[in-house]
Parts: sequence; C-alpha cells; structure tokens
Amino acid sequence: MDTTAMSPLTVTPPGFIPDSNATLNETACENWKEIHHLVFHVANICFAVGLVIPTTLNLHMILLRGLLTIGCALFIIWATLYRCALDIMIWNSVFLVVNLLHFIYLVYKRRPIKIEKELSSLYKRMFEPLHVPPELFQRLTGQFCNIQTLKTGQAYAAEDKTSVDDRLSILLKGKMKVSYRGHFLHNIYPCAFIDSPEFRSTQMNRGEKFQVTIVADDNCKFLCWSRERLTYFLESEPFLYEIFKYLIGKDITNKLYSLNDPTLNDKASKQIDRQPSLCSQLSVMQMRNSMASTSDSEDGLQMFLRGTSSASSLRNNQQEFYNAYGVSRLQHDVFC
Repeated sequence: MDTTAMSPLTVTPPGFIPDSNATLNETACENWKEIHHLVFHVANICFAVGLVIPTTLNLHMILLRGLLTIGCALFIIWATLYRCALDIMIWNSVFLVVNLLHFIYLVYKRRPIKIEKELSSLYKRMFEPLHVPPELFQRLTGQFCNIQTLKTGQAYAAEDKTSVDDRLSILLKGKMKVSYRGHFLHNIYPCAFIDSPEFRSTQMNRGEKFQVTIVADDNCKFLCWSRERLTYFLESEPFLYEIFKYLIGKDITNKLYSLNDPTLNDKASKQIDRQPSLCSQLSVMQMRNSMASTSDSEDGLQMFLRGTSSASSLRNNQQEFYNAYGVSRLQHDVFC
C-alpha cells in the first residue's frame, strides 16, 4: 500500500534544518505604520476615562455611557474619513446605538419628579426628612387615592356611625375638631393624619365604628387613601411600610399630647418630634375604646383633660385615666 500517496502532508527530509531568520521576517513588522489621526486617540481616551470612573460617584453610570457614546462616535468619524474601513464603522455604529439608548434611559430615570403643588408641603414636612424618594412618593399619591374637600361644619366621621375600615386620610389644608359626646378633645392641623388611631387599632379588628366625631372647623382639604388598596401597596414596598408605621405612631403620640393639652396649636405640634412608642398608641386607643363602654366616661374625660402639659402631670393624668376606665396599670407598664 502506497502511504505516500494517501498523506497530504509534506514529508520533511531527514536532517533538514529550517531557516529561523526567514520565519521571523514573515511574522514580525518590518516597518511600523504612521501614527493614526488625533480623532482615533481622542476616542480611546474617552473609553479609558469612562472605564476608570469610580463606582462610588453618584453619576458614574451616566458618565460612563456618555463617554462610551462619544468614543464610538469618534471612532465612526475616524473610520469613515481617515481609515475608510467599513467594518470598523459598522461595529462602532452598533455600539453607538446601544450606549446612546442606555444613556438616554439613565438620564430619563434621573429626571426631576414634579410633585403636585397641593402635595409639596406634605412631602417636604413628612416624607422628605425620612429620605423617601420623590418617585416613590409620587407612586404613593398617584394611585388609589384622591384629594377631597369638606366645608366648615361638615363631618368627616360621626361616632358610632362611620366605619373605620374604608380609608386613611391626611389633612392638607384647614383645621378639624375632634370631640366625644359633645366634649372637645383636640384639633387636627395640616400634615397630620385624621384617623391614625382608628387605623392602628383596627389592623387586627375589622368592622368597628368611629368612637369620636371629626368635624371640619375650617374649609378643609385632605388626601384620602382606600385602606384596602393602600395596605396591599405597602405590603409590596417594605421601606414605605416602615415609614408609614413610624409616621402613624408619631401622629398618635402627638394626639396623645393634644389630649393632655387641648390648646396645643399647629406651631407647637410641629416641635413634637419624638419616637412613637407602643405605650402612646395604646393610650389613645384605650381612651377612645373605653369611653364608649364606660358609663362614667364624662367624669373620667374631665379628669383627663384637667392635666397640664408637663411630663409629671401627664403621668398623673394617665394614672387617673387608667383608674377611671378600669385599665390595668400593670398592662400599661408591660407595654411601655
């Protein structure tokens, strides 16, 4: 069998030594070409600067995509005008489109969010200090809620008649008055929840009615959420859910101070910035619930409202309140 005819490879004769100088001349650059045009180097500088931007910089992704877009555009100019290389121009055109679209998307995401004029004061006073992004606030107020109005004398809620399961509201403008069986309890001022105690107390018990009457003392405007849809939305936003827990707890604390000092005005209420406690939340809930079920509630209410705004007097009034309405002081100490 002729193995020489079947093999396509060339047989190297024994003792043959290849010329290393010839091989080197075929692979090495004999003459370097001239330096490329300045446009080529500027494009590469843009790529280099974009890649070394630190990720800790706030706008680092926008700057990166912007510099890559400029670099690709310069490469297209260089390939078209100075190199006449169609393949380089095509590839860089593809890269240009990809980076330009990404750059536009990043800039769009950082666009300034326009908050409605009626809601701007609410955002600045309640949500901005807690680092809630404007876009998240816009989602919160842009869905399943609306702005409603009440004229002077109109009721937001009537005791033992209005259900607490339907809504949660924040007063935007005006002033509301809260009373129980004709006895004034406290006022509600702008940027405060209207029905935070009821919202907190009925998270586990549904079907309850308002224990107080809330009436507009001025022409009022308030932001009203559907309670069911708001709860569903907060479950999908853990950060905002914690923010609401804090704000509602703080609002209940302010209402507790207002119960002890009914003359507390809007300016003074702004200065109350204390961490809400379960003790404060229970105090208001116990006050409203026990008033509805106790026969001598009017006498107890008068005892509670006679207190001053000092801390020691507040503790004494709470003790009188617990004694009057049969609430165990031990229960209060356990939760506080």
